[in-house]
Amino acid sequence: MIARLRPGRFIKRFMPRGLFGRSLIIIVAPMVLLQAIVSYVFFERDLETTTHRMALDVAADVALLVAQEDRYSEPERSRLRALAAEQLRYDITMEPGGRIAHREAPYRSSIDRALDDVIGQQIGEERDFATRSIAGKRKIEITVEVRGGVLRVVVPRDRITVSSPDIFIVWMLGSSLILLAVAILFLRNQVRPIERLARAADAFGKGRAVPDFKPYGATEVRRAAQAFLTMRERIERHVQQRTEMLAGVSHDLKTPLTRIHLQLAMMKPGPDTAALQEDVTEMERMLDEYLDFARGEGGESAVPTNLGELVGDAAQAAARARAAGPDRVSLDLTNGLMLSVKPSALRRCVTNLMDNALKHGRHVSVSLVLDSRFVEILVDDDGPGIPEDKREEAFRPFHRLDEGRNLQSGGVGLGLAIARDIARAHGGELVLSDSPLGGLRAMIRLPV
Repeated sequence: MIARLRPGRFIKRFMPRGLFGRSLIIIVAPMVLLQAIVSYVFFERDLETTTHRMALDVAADVALLVAQEDRYSEPERSRLRALAAEQLRYDITMEPGGRIAHREAPYRSSIDRALDDVIGQQIGEERDFATRSIAGKRKIEITVEVRGGVLRVVVPRDRITVSSPDIFIVWMLGSSLILLAVAILFLRNQVRPIERLARAADAFGKGRAVPDFKPYGATEVRRAAQAFLTMRERIERHVQQRTEMLAGVSHDLKTPLTRIHLQLAMMKPGPDTAALQEDVTEMERMLDEYLDFARGEGGESAVPTNLGELVGDAAQAAARARAAGPDRVSLDLTNGLMLSVKPSALRRCVTNLMDNALKHGRHVSVSLVLDSRFVEILVDDDGPGIPEDKREEAFRPFHRLDEGRNLQSGGVGLGLAIARDIARAHGGELVLSDSPLGGLRAMIRLPV
């Protein structure tokens, strides 16, 4: 239960997975937090203090008007009201004999509450008064009971609070958006080299050429990109040297085998001659398997290829080599599926799997399955299969199973090893599992 309530795992579920998104959060989160703190300080502290001080001035004016109403007679009070209205720029009226009807407004702003407090302090809590905001006019009406009636004073709202606090919000949000746009622009330029490096490494891992990749960006990114280029050059040089060496070995070993073939052809036919001929043929076939395994990727480049056509050709070629009729092989292939692969290598991979399936099964099915991330080439047979605990062992080079189904019977134990090596050279994998036909399923999974 404690493991399930870990806050780190819960937050991680909602965090962006990409570097750009996470870096953007690192920039945006402090900015939003800072704006929240500044807004709180401004509206709850500075704005409230300013409003209270301005309301105190208005309350002093109202207290002076109330004192005049209580102290002077009617002719002087009218003259003083007119003078105060002219000087203070208030709308001042007198309702003789009026009374204040006390009713609580449904919503009272902080300005109304601040004005109530300071007016109560200025004119005394025992005197009845009321304040209300006049909707749509940005004015506040203050009514006070005085001698002979009710004094009504309409004060512009700007005299009690700052004129336009919205300008502060607009400036704050506008400047934040501009800074955020600049940050996104620069951050995008910093993340792009890392994304290009990731794409280049992914393409190289799938056996595809990356000719136009060059290091750029920050110093650390350049160093990582240069290390990738150095690694790629070393791998390509190693593959090239191995291929050249194996080409020489193939020539040196096949030359004496060819001479033996010629000598056997000139000898009289007989049991010994036939046995030697079979041995030489077996040595040539074994030598070809050794070279195919050691050659690996070779020097072939990946090109866009119609995968359904390639797999179909390889399956039919393997069936012809095994003299298997159309009743033994069924194809379910998606035509027009294009994928960047090494055609010769992938054809050899499919051929090896087909040859094994036809060798040990009566019926073989080949199909293509496509999803959003992978293409799967499925080779199913109805043979004896391989026990689950022996399947990984079947991929070991030069290893031959002792069970009834020996996928490399008659060979040197390199068929599946070569197939898996080719699949991994394309950035994919070769997996063995149970087949719906009852035998073995070999699945080549290639990234799209």
